[in-house]
Amino acid sequence: MFYGLNNFIKKILPKKLFYRSLIIVATPIILLQIIITVVFFDSLWIKSNKEMTRALVSEVEAVFDVYKSDLKDKKKILGLYRKNFDFIFIIKENESLPDKIAERWYSPMDRSLRREFKSSFENQYWFNTTKYKEVVDLRIKYANNVIQILFPKSKIAPSSVRVFALWITLPGLLLIMIAIIFLKNQTRPIVNLAKAAEKFGRGEYINEFRPSGAQEIRQAAYEFDRMRKRISIHLNQRSEMLSGISHDLRTPLTRLKLQLAFLDQKDLAKKMSDDIEEMERMLNEYLEFARYQKNEETKLTDINFLIEDIVKKYEKNKIDLELGEINQIKIRSNSFKRCLVNLLDNGLSYGKKIKIITKKTINNTIILIDDDGPGIIESERQNVIKPFYRIDKSRGQNKSGVGLGLSITNDIIRSHGGSIYLDKSPQNGLRVKISLPS
Repeated sequence: MFYGLNNFIKKILPKKLFYRSLIIVATPIILLQIIITVVFFDSLWIKSNKEMTRALVSEVEAVFDVYKSDLKDKKKILGLYRKNFDFIFIIKENESLPDKIAERWYSPMDRSLRREFKSSFENQYWFNTTKYKEVVDLRIKYANNVIQILFPKSKIAPSSVRVFALWITLPGLLLIMIAIIFLKNQTRPIVNLAKAAEKFGRGEYINEFRPSGAQEIRQAAYEFDRMRKRISIHLNQRSEMLSGISHDLRTPLTRLKLQLAFLDQKDLAKKMSDDIEEMERMLNEYLEFARYQKNEETKLTDINFLIEDIVKKYEKNKIDLELGEINQIKIRSNSFKRCLVNLLDNGLSYGKKIKIITKKTINNTIILIDDDGPGIIESERQNVIKPFYRIDKSRGQNKSGVGLGLSITNDIIRSHGGSIYLDKSPQNGLRVKISLPS
């Protein structure tokens, strides 16, 4: 039971910290105002209304008694009532009470009038509190006549209600507005920290990050900034080391190639030369892997335009395009271009045709690259994106690679906050599905 209630509360509560904090601050204020309003309405307004209504009924009874009496000064007395008690008397001869009931069952004013008049005039009365804005229309049956009495609503409704409602509402709204301003200032550093962590997680370069806010938030921001700098230094050192090693190995390889040129045993020289060329290709891939680990600014880019620009370098009859309407997204153009080139080269190495599809979902941009090659068996699809991994069958016979192509592609996609998924294409080849946040 409590588990279900807990889940229900989690679903209806807002997800963002600002709105949750606002609820925590505003709820006690609103509840306090409701309690004060209910107490005031019950103890003051209703009681005051009841006493004022009783006084009014006594005045009306006095007027009614004067009208029924045989006093010689009846008109004079009624005139004094009209002058001093703010009543308007209209005698309607040979009339009856209206049939339409104008009472409101939910109105405290109507309930109070009905209760007091019923005890004094039984069912020989009728009133309407809505026909006029500031006046109550009261009618009393006597013999064949109807006495119509018009009196102001202020005689039965305390005038302090509106003032009270104004004073109970305005301070509450003012306090909530002040709370919103303070909460905005307190949650802004947390939002900035979350945005910086999100950008760093996508591999974007953070130019400047300044910790701010309360002491605990500043501490968390300082620790995040230190962690970010340590990770950046580690990545740069790894890339520079790999680049330096690859560069230093070029010199002895070049000397070996020169020495092989003067070797008399041509068959042996040819085999050794092939091995050296393969080592050079490996070094080139190492250098390329290191180069694309470096920082690059992100910018809004049209993915469709980028794909069309890349495809121009290939034969038109080998690549089909099915580009949907998608928005521009923030990417590192050079790195992402290298990622697509790797996939296209890989697809054309094992197949004859490639189809590229782009489409937009609610939160992501999807890129599908299908080829008609031999494909990759399901058990190997997770392994081929590991660095230096090469499969032995079908797609593993490409001797020009060392197993870094898909690894580089995977690193680039993940650094953009996206994901890559390998599957079987409709052409029975390999489908590469790239999902990027919009």
